[in-house]
Amino acid sequence: MSGPLDVGAAVERIQVLSADLAERSGGRTRLLPVTKALPVTAVEAVRRAGLREVGENYAQELLAKHGDPVGGGAGDISWHLIGRLQRNKVRRLAGIVALWQTVDRTELVDEIARRDPSASILVQVDAVGLPGRGGCPPGEVEGLVVHGLDLGLDVCGLMAVGAPDDADATRRVFSSVAGLAERMGLPEVSMGMTDDLEIAIDCGSTLVRVGRALFGERPTA
Repeated sequence: MSGPLDVGAAVERIQVLSADLAERSGGRTRLLPVTKALPVTAVEAVRRAGLREVGENYAQELLAKHGDPVGGGAGDISWHLIGRLQRNKVRRLAGIVALWQTVDRTELVDEIARRDPSASILVQVDAVGLPGRGGCPPGEVEGLVVHGLDLGLDVCGLMAVGAPDDADATRRVFSSVAGLAERMGLPEVSMGMTDDLEIAIDCGSTLVRVGRALFGERPTA
């Protein structure tokens, strides 16, 4: 993407995709626009489209947009942290993040419970096994969920990322994670991005994280 963001075009795409997701899923799946590496006007586009949830990957970028009058100034945006989270970032984000989506280890659960009591979190599941992707193995998910609940956190669901360039593997991952959430009685399942959102809908995702399909390619510089 070059030049300023076309807010009007982004608003239209957000509205169209949001309505399409709701129709295709029977109202189960909602859209989470992701504004990673985009100008703060992308948040304004989300607001003008009638949505109030925004996903950000990086702590510093989330904080900057939250503090910008165009971005979070109205105080009506629910921020989701969807990128890998370092424990030392929790303190600055506490009270700002509405849903911590990438909680994948005990020390993060402990830190969030200490800094942001009763916060809402998703446990990220690594059902692909790729290094550097984040997430806990499926066999450790239940223990992490129970630990978070014991500390008073609102563990409302699971989050997963699909297998790169492999639709069949992605379908297996999403089906497995959705089934795990159902067995544990967790209502939220955050799965699917621009390239695999159709698979995610089919597998029962309640929240798809989309950036490029709404705002175009991110700036490269």
